[in-house]
Amino acid sequence: MLNVVVLVSGGGTNLQALLDAQEAGELRGGRIVRVISSAPGAYALERAARHNVPASVVDRKSYAGATDFDAALLAELREARADLVVLAGFLCILGKEIVQTYANRILNVHPSLIPAFCGKGFYGLRVHKAALDYGVKVTGATVHFVNEIPDGGAIILQKAVPVQPQDTPETLQLRVMRQAEWELLPKAVSLFCQGKIRLEGNKAFVDGQEAAE
Repeated sequence: MLNVVVLVSGGGTNLQALLDAQEAGELRGGRIVRVISSAPGAYALERAARHNVPASVVDRKSYAGATDFDAALLAELREARADLVVLAGFLCILGKEIVQTYANRILNVHPSLIPAFCGKGFYGLRVHKAALDYGVKVTGATVHFVNEIPDGGAIILQKAVPVQPQDTPETLQLRVMRQAEWELLPKAVSLFCQGKIRLEGNKAFVDGQEAAE
């Protein structure tokens, strides 16, 4: 049974999807042993408490620089004996030491069909606004491995979501979460914990099949 640690920064809707999947017996091969928030007031902490999952805070604003923050976060991950680290609305870019320490053991969910609307500066509503400004008819979500390039790791799962003519960034965000993110993230975590994902270079294979590009 792998130890899964979930990193959060805000409301924790993707964390909730993971917690619900765990309680439904759908996180096969793993269990959520810790939730770590980069902000002390994150509602995600309350979600963790409601499900009796230990939680802690590594407050990004309490550290003078990224290096000190990363060191504190790395200490928490080691203390929790993390086998898999999951970014679920985590608004901090992980430093080189963390990425290397947990190489090929960090997953992130991004609210677009990578390589569209991704990379540094693309998060939250900014992603959906960019999609609407560009005029795409289809968007979606992607679960990928994390490397040192923001949103640059191997793609594991993707799901397309239609864009409606009347959409605002807020309505599109909610549809992408409901139809894609909340489905893909628990599925990817379960596949990883069961040993059903393998990497060759920067390509991921799920159950022997190459993941979507």
